[in-house]
Amino acid sequence: MATIIDVLSTATAALAHPRSVEHVVAGQPTSDGAGVKLTRMLTQPLQRRLDPYLMLDAFGTDDPQDYIAGFPDHPHRGFETITYMIAGRMRHRDSAGNEGLLSSGDVQWMTAGRGVIHSELPEQQDGRMEGFQLWLNLPGRDKLRTPWYRDIRHAEIPTFTTPQGVTVRVIAGASHDVEGAVQREATQPLYLDLELPAGARFSQEIPASHNAFVVVYGGELAIADTLVPAQRMAILANEGDGVTLEARAPSRALLIAGKPLGEPIAQYGPFVMNTQDELVQAVRDYQSGAFA
Repeated sequence: MATIIDVLSTATAALAHPRSVEHVVAGQPTSDGAGVKLTRMLTQPLQRRLDPYLMLDAFGTDDPQDYIAGFPDHPHRGFETITYMIAGRMRHRDSAGNEGLLSSGDVQWMTAGRGVIHSELPEQQDGRMEGFQLWLNLPGRDKLRTPWYRDIRHAEIPTFTTPQGVTVRVIAGASHDVEGAVQREATQPLYLDLELPAGARFSQEIPASHNAFVVVYGGELAIADTLVPAQRMAILANEGDGVTLEARAPSRALLIAGKPLGEPIAQYGPFVMNTQDELVQAVRDYQSGAFA
């Protein structure tokens, strides 16, 4: 079961040097898989700036025609995918023999490692489907590791509520002494889902060396002197001791941060390695059936 605790004043106390917003990103409408409509918030040109993160897609629609075809079999190598379902049902199957059903509030964490082929297909004919898929890079030493997979149910995600009524779901990393569902030594990911009542404040310490961003998917947040509306991503400046968010309306947001790897990034579609030679080998391995 999720851990429900009251976090004391640290969650609302003012930071000595909170981060400002460097840039606000609108995202790019696109489609992927078999035509699923989505918004790419973290695009390839931002990979170096937001290292260790490679991509963030947001999807959300009430129209089944926007999602019903899903994401049939496709490969990955060299990174991790983190799928967070806000609403809806999605079935996962992969070439490593894993299968799971993601429902509202669930998280799927998959390490592609040396290579996996998987599918993500809706298990609903109508209703809303909403969520995010985040790509987290692997250090070069781990890019050919054994694939790994975990479904994290809604009730398994550590959760706490601050005195101002902010609900914090700690998917990865730690927040105010609450350990998240997943930890990673190399990239030290922080992944929080925040629900803030109007007027509430929330502060989170983040090392100045870590890249960080906030995705507002409901309401409006003030970060330092910048207003960030819904469906926007705020890239945070690398400075200070953390970030303070203030809700100007009832709001939902993701706060994501991580330790940069500082390694070369070579990408060809669903393969992310360190060199072009490694990419060529990845394609050859996939075409030869080594991922099956």
